[in-house]
Amino acid sequence: MRRLFHTMLKIRRFEEKIVERYPEQNMRTPVHLCIGQEAIAAGVCGNLKKGDYIFSTHRNHGHCLAKGMDINTLMAEFYGRITGCSRGKGGSMHPVAPECGILGTTAIVGGSIALAVGTGLASRLRKDGRISVAFFGDGAADEGIFHESLNFAALKKLPVLFVCENNFYATNSPQTARQPHDNIAKRGESYHIPGFQVDGNQVLTIYETVKKAAARARAGKGPSLIECRTYRWKGHVGPDCDYERGCRPEKELRDWMKRCPIELFQGHILANKIITAAEINHFIKAIDKEIATAVKFGLESPLPDKTDLIKHVFFERE
Repeated sequence: MRRLFHTMLKIRRFEEKIVERYPEQNMRTPVHLCIGQEAIAAGVCGNLKKGDYIFSTHRNHGHCLAKGMDINTLMAEFYGRITGCSRGKGGSMHPVAPECGILGTTAIVGGSIALAVGTGLASRLRKDGRISVAFFGDGAADEGIFHESLNFAALKKLPVLFVCENNFYATNSPQTARQPHDNIAKRGESYHIPGFQVDGNQVLTIYETVKKAAARARAGKGPSLIECRTYRWKGHVGPDCDYERGCRPEKELRDWMKRCPIELFQGHILANKIITAAEINHFIKAIDKEIATAVKFGLESPLPDKTDLIKHVFFERE
C-alpha cells in the first residue's frame, strides 16, 4: 500500500511541476495531464512485472512513471533534449522506454489498443508469460480498432488487459453526446471477455481487479476489459482547467475534486496506521527533490544536433 501511495504522489507532484513550469515556454511540446487519474496508473502498474508491456495514449505521464521510466529522461523529453527518452523527438505524447516495458505511447486515439494485441500475440507464441496492457480513454471506445482488437484478442485468448480510463470526455465532447449508454465494460460481453466497471479513484479497488485479470491472462485464459471511471482535473491539453472556456461545467469539476484519489487513499492508510503523517511528508520532500533534479537535468541537457534529425526514424542495420 505504501508503494501504491508513493507512486500516486510522485505522479501528482510531477504533473503539478509541469503546470508550474509550462508557462515559461521552455517545454517544446503540448502536455496532456493526468491530475485526478493517478489511482489508475498506480493500481494497474502495481500488478505488472518489469518485463510486461504497456502501451499508452497522449495522456501517458502517469503510466510511464508507474511502470518505472526514469524521471530525468522523461522530463528532458519535454524540454526537447537529446537526453530525453525519445531523444527529443517524441515530446510529451511519445515517450518510450523498452527497458521498462514501455514500448510505445501514441497520440492516435485508439492507437495503443492494437499494439498491445500485437505484443500479446507475440507473448503467446513465445510462451514467455508476459502480459500486455493497453491504456485508452472513453473516446477510443468509439473507434473501430477497439472492436477489432477485442475480437481478435478474445479469439486467440491473448494475455492482454484493456484498461479504459473513462473520464467522460473525448477532448471536449461528453460521453453522453457520443455513446448511447455509459457502461463501456459491458461491451466485453459481445466478445465473451470479462468486463469490470470500477471506481477509478479508488486505487485498492483497481489494484485488486487488475490482480485477478492479470492472473487470468497469465494462466492462458485470455483478455479482460477494465473500465475505470474517473475525471481529469485539467483540460484536454495544457495546464488550464478549461471550464473557463465553457468546455465543461465548473461545478462538475469541483464535485470530482472532492473525491481526490490521493486524499481518499491517504485517509485510508492513515486510519489503518499503515503510514504516518511524518512519513507522508518525507515522501513529498524526497519526491520534490527528485523532480527538481529532473527539471535541472532537462534544462541543462543539450538540444539535439541537426545530424540527429533522421536518426532512429528508420531501421538501420548495425
